[in-house]
Amino acid sequence: MAINKELPVKLHVKSGDTVKVIAGDERGKTGVIKSVNRVTQRVIVDGLNLVTKHNKPSAKSPQGGITKMEAPMHVSNVQAIDPKTGDRVRKAPVTKKA
Repeated sequence: MAINKELPVKLHVKSGDTVKVIAGDERGKTGVIKSVNRVTQRVIVDGLNLVTKHNKPSAKSPQGGITKMEAPMHVSNVQAIDPKTGDRVRKAPVTKKA
């Protein structure tokens, strides 16, 4: 099934949610979502799914070098965690702002 890259989709997680990775190399680890892309259905989890990026020397960084950065992962590979109990939940917990 192809992903429609034109319309944003409603997802079960949002930025700031604590999630547990349920598939892939980072399976079993938890982290906080930094950003969500609703069009491509991908999330970036803080400190997980790190990739190595080689940077060429430029005016901004004359030395260049190798940096580690988080790569996006598909939203189906994460599941929301209830902040009170720490258990995985099917739907994202609703937090009331007082």
